[in-house]
Amino acid sequence: MLHYLQELFRALDMVSLLDAVLRVAAVLLCLTVHETCHGLAAYALGDPTAKSMHRLSLNPLHHIDWFGLFMMFAAGFGWAKPVPVDPRYFKKPKEGMALTALAGPVSNFLLALLLMFISKMIYLYAPYSAALDVLFTFCLYTAAPLSIGLGLFNLIPIPPLDGSKVIAVLLPDQTYVKLMRYERYGMLLLLALSLLGISGGFISGAIMRVYEVFFNLIY
Repeated sequence: MLHYLQELFRALDMVSLLDAVLRVAAVLLCLTVHETCHGLAAYALGDPTAKSMHRLSLNPLHHIDWFGLFMMFAAGFGWAKPVPVDPRYFKKPKEGMALTALAGPVSNFLLALLLMFISKMIYLYAPYSAALDVLFTFCLYTAAPLSIGLGLFNLIPIPPLDGSKVIAVLLPDQTYVKLMRYERYGMLLLLALSLLGISGGFISGAIMRVYEVFFNLIY
């Protein structure tokens, strides 16, 4: 009986370890794609800043802010190193900033669809193996919802999140400048909302609804 319990605990430990590894891998993937697409959008609009600083890369080490990564696990939200953008290169600075900002969340939604499609291909055509089963779980149940969550979270119109730069197109220049002055306090506000549990239910519900829509599109 004691031997059986020991084996059971070992198995549970391995499951927990695998779950943690998959979650870390999903976070690194989603953040890296998000930040790289910011840089690619800016570069396409004429700003070479991200390229000159080697931020047009899928290497997570070029993008990860380690404290932001810790906060993602500890508080439920986090951040990567912001991609440097110089709006002076854009023909229309506000519109250029909005498109650059929007590229991050859009890339996360497209990534979620791609991950779901990969999981469907595995489900339909791949012979069963433990490795493919892990990949299936990673794509459908770990990385896809996380990517959706990251995209939705960044659309919140609170500086410095991408949503604040997207809605800036609709604001007068003077109002936009005033809004950006409070960018440094945005993360404190978001952290407070997270710790108080005010935004968690809304975001979780939105993630589930979008996940269901994407799932129905793919499956």
